[in-house]
Order: sequence, then structure tokens, then C-alpha cells
Amino acid sequence: MPLAVGLDFGTTNSSLAVSRESGITLVSFPIAGRSVELFRSILYFDPDELGPDRRPLAITGPGAIDQYLEADGQGRLLQSVKSYLASHLFRSTSIYGRTYALEDLIGLIVRDLRAAAQAQLGELPARLVVGRPVRFAGAGGSESDGEGAATTDDETYALARLRRALHLGGFPEVVFEYEPVAAAYHYEGRLTKDELVLIADFGGGTSDFCLMRVGPGVRRRGRQREDVLGTEGLPLAGDALDSQIILHLLAPLLGRGSHYVTGGKRMPVPPWIYNRLSRWHHLSFLRTRDTLKLLDDIHRGAEEPGRIAALRHLLDHELGYGLYQSVERVKIELSQKHHSRLQFHDGPVAIDQEVTRTEFEGWIAAETAAIDGAVARLLERTGVAAEQVDAVFMTGGTSLVPAVQRLFARRFGEDRLCSGGELTSVASGLALRARDLP
Repeated sequence: MPLAVGLDFGTTNSSLAVSRESGITLVSFPIAGRSVELFRSILYFDPDELGPDRRPLAITGPGAIDQYLEADGQGRLLQSVKSYLASHLFRSTSIYGRTYALEDLIGLIVRDLRAAAQAQLGELPARLVVGRPVRFAGAGGSESDGEGAATTDDETYALARLRRALHLGGFPEVVFEYEPVAAAYHYEGRLTKDELVLIADFGGGTSDFCLMRVGPGVRRRGRQREDVLGTEGLPLAGDALDSQIILHLLAPLLGRGSHYVTGGKRMPVPPWIYNRLSRWHHLSFLRTRDTLKLLDDIHRGAEEPGRIAALRHLLDHELGYGLYQSVERVKIELSQKHHSRLQFHDGPVAIDQEVTRTEFEGWIAAETAAIDGAVARLLERTGVAAEQVDAVFMTGGTSLVPAVQRLFARRFGEDRLCSGGELTSVASGLALRARDLP
């Protein structure tokens, strides 16, 4: 049996799995003397080293983070590039005098993923099954194809860009599959009887849902299009929850809600600055010449100049990675405990704030309501009552957030909720999907 390969290219993490007669194997990646099954979807460009093409050396995955930290924040760190796929505004960026299309950046990550897999497994097949969200982050005004899948120009544009990036990364033949459908393939492996399952797959930038018939009987008779009753997607997930921590806990300490005086008028510090700050992949937009000049003008007339100075220090020294890691730790800890502390210290940036789970759940109320609404739409459109769903399989980091778990427990009952392989189930399912291809 030839190798069948599945790639889950994620906003935050990526993973690659292969299916063989012996079962599913997840490709592992070396980091700090150990191996991990997640490859950070991140790039670091070293300004002092050039690659064979005379461009700045690009390092991806876990090694990118290590190199960035060793360089004490020097160089260019890029994360969440998947979030831009549907954007017609972000076509390319300049890095140390060289222009990179978005497809080039993603292609560099995929190239290294492929190289790591070949080092472990030998030559890979030309065909790759790749996960895609039901609705890409940033895709606006989506119409439905009757099953909840988006059909706008934005979606077509995003898929074409992703396909091009995968080609650049070394995969000439690409088959796309919805990420929640792939998670259903993974879930099916534990079943001894057929079920109607709701898949809830939460990534960094999107939340995807699927109602699907799975089980040994389905496999024996052969899968049919009708086995997927419907899909639904939202362009929000883990990153959106992080954003609320930043806006409510961190941004006020950096000047959000404060005022400054200019031309004899008292003005609020523009809120859009903190909306950009709340999204990792928008942080670079704050380091433009015009924005930095604006912050200097604000600082001169600021009623709380220390907070504006802390924001400027954060941008000047590119402290975003460490800061966002601190925010993510708070979110993870609040999934396990009822309180946490956001701590981050660097020069004038001195943050030590306590936060409770109750506060956090209040901040993310709009996001959890949107998730609940997406599930309700999927059930209504497919004509399936909650009582008819045999199980709810939740996967992805956000599935561990208690407020999200309660949404599904209220609608379906806690006894029907199950999970497993939160960060690798989609890749495993994609490899199984690849095995089924003719």
C-alpha cells in the first residue's frame, strides 16, 4: 500500500500525517533535543544571513522561534499567515528589500514540512490531501452552497492562493477536504457502530462544524456524498479569544481608553490602534512610519504618557511574540483553573494583572454566542434535532475552554461530548481521506 499523505496547515500550528497498512503515523519535528508532532506555522527572517538564492535566510517552524529569541527580537517574525489567504489587500510584503507574495511565505513553511517528512519516511507521493476551513478567515458576505460551505469570490481566491503555495512547497497535486470532515474520519476509528456525529473543529482563526454519518457500516457500503448532511463555519476561534484578553486586560495598560491633547483639543487615543494590537498578524501594521509618528504626537500630549511610552517600547523592540505567549498561557490556565495572572516585564512594559475565569467568560460572550448560533443554523438547515445527534466530537485547542464546552453540553447533553487528539486529529483524518482516494 503506497503512502497516503494528509496536511493540516493551520493558522498557529501545522501537522502532517501518513496512512500505511500499519496505521497512521504523524510526522515529528525536532526541537531542543526532543520531537514534537506540531510544526509552528511561523517564519523568521534573519537580516544577517542569506540563503542560496541571496535572499534573507528564512527559518520556519520551531526553529524560527528559537532563532528569533536567540537574536533578542532582531529580524522579522511572521505568524498567522493563513489568516490572510482571503484578503485581496495583502498580496505581498517586503522583507529586507525583497518582495514575497503571501503564497511564497506559505510555500516556505510547506517546503520545510515536506522536507522533514521525507527525512523520516522517504520520498512522498505527489498527491496531498489538505484541510481547508468551511469559511476562511476574512472571507466576507459568504453565500451558502446549501450545505453551509461558502461560495464567494473570497473563498475561491483563498483556495487558489493556498493551492499555489502548496505547489511552491513541493506538492504538485492537491486535493482539498473540509477540516471537520477530516476530523470525522479520525473520530470514526473508535466506533463499533454507525453514528450521526457533530464535529466541532476549533482552529486558531476559524471554527468549523459538520454533521456526518460515520462508522463501520458506512465504510463497508462505501461512502456517499449524502453522508455529509451539512457544514457550517465561522471566521473566529482561538485567536479571537486571545484578542479579548488583550483588549480588556492588556490594552488599557498601554493607553486604551486614555486621552491626549492636540491643538488645544482633548482627544481619545484612537481605538483602532488597540484593535490592531489585539491581533498578532496585524501587529506589523502598527510599525509603519505614519503610525509611529502618530504615537509620538500622542505621547507629547498624553494624559498618561507612561502608557503610550510602554506601547511604543513594545513596538520598537518587537516584543509581540513574548507578549502573545503570555496571553495564551493565561487562556490555557483559565481552562484549568478559576483564576490566572498576566505577567510580562520589559523596560517600561510592566504588566502583572490578575484575571478570573468569570471575567474572561464575560469578555468572550459574543464569540461563544456566535459559535452557538453557527451550530443552531447547521441543525436547522439540515433538519436534524439535537436529540438525533449520537455524539459531539470536539477538537482543537478552543474545545478545552469551559465556556465552549458548556454550550455543547446544554444543547446535546454532557454524556454525548467526546474529544481526543485536539491538535492532530485533522491531520490524521486527512491521511485517512487520502487513503480512500482512487
